[in-house]
Amino acid sequence: MIAVDVGGTETKAALVTGTSSQVQAVKQQRCPTVRDADGVVGQVAGLVEELRAATEHPIDAVGLVVPGLVDEANGIGVYSANLGWKDYPFVAKTQAATNLRTAFGHDVRAGGLAEHRLGNARDLDNAVIMPIGTGIAAALLIDGRVRNLPGEIGHVEVGHGDPCGCGQTGCVEARASSAAIARRYTERTLRPVQGAAEVARLVRAGDVDAVTVWHEAVDALARGILLVAALLGPEAVVLGGGLALAGDLLTDPLRDRLDGLITFQRRPELRLAALGDEAGCLGAALLAIDMLEER
Repeated sequence: MIAVDVGGTETKAALVTGTSSQVQAVKQQRCPTVRDADGVVGQVAGLVEELRAATEHPIDAVGLVVPGLVDEANGIGVYSANLGWKDYPFVAKTQAATNLRTAFGHDVRAGGLAEHRLGNARDLDNAVIMPIGTGIAAALLIDGRVRNLPGEIGHVEVGHGDPCGCGQTGCVEARASSAAIARRYTERTLRPVQGAAEVARLVRAGDVDAVTVWHEAVDALARGILLVAALLGPEAVVLGGGLALAGDLLTDPLRDRLDGLITFQRRPELRLAALGDEAGCLGAALLAIDMLEER
């Protein structure tokens, strides 16, 4: 299979071999995401050709996952606030461009599927798998299955009043996403930073502005998780994406803030995802494998 994970900032692609319980990326490619749907399909077709040339074996299928609202059954990208498409027929366009069967899904749900089958959610039946990157969304694992539900935790209102790219104000994503943390630090200090990882390094170094931005992000994230805990009562929240690479710099204050906010809710266990930023690609490959096995 060739698996492609279209992210808000970066697109990852991999030549993958394996089964529904074990997959391996043989060769990988990365490139900046093109900012429109036709461009994305062209980019996917180019990545497929590059990776197809890297193997003597025939390619059985493409697995493609994208952000935003997704209609998996009809192969349509319904809406993406960050990338600006609406009701786009990704499967039809990708199959026409590659001449390969295409499995299609939501990037976060696909990553959740990979984390459930292969990663740090394997022992869980009810969990929220939440990658934190350019945006924030969640895969909802309910009764042992990743459900086809929006999971748009990044766009619940948590009271801070800052505008969000979705058109609302006060969203979790507007303060707690990796992109928001970097943006808010730059706005506060007028010093550009290379992403949230740099802000995390400044937090560890004791930079006062970085600490303030980080704590505000943790507060927004904790309030979003509290809402999920009240509604779904998950066993665990599995944190992934680039921000989770901060490790205990994220989980320790997040756990403390949850303890400070919780009254009656059960606090879910906080775990770090095992698959890092490869989860979306591995999940896209699993979707392709599942599609082929259904034939």
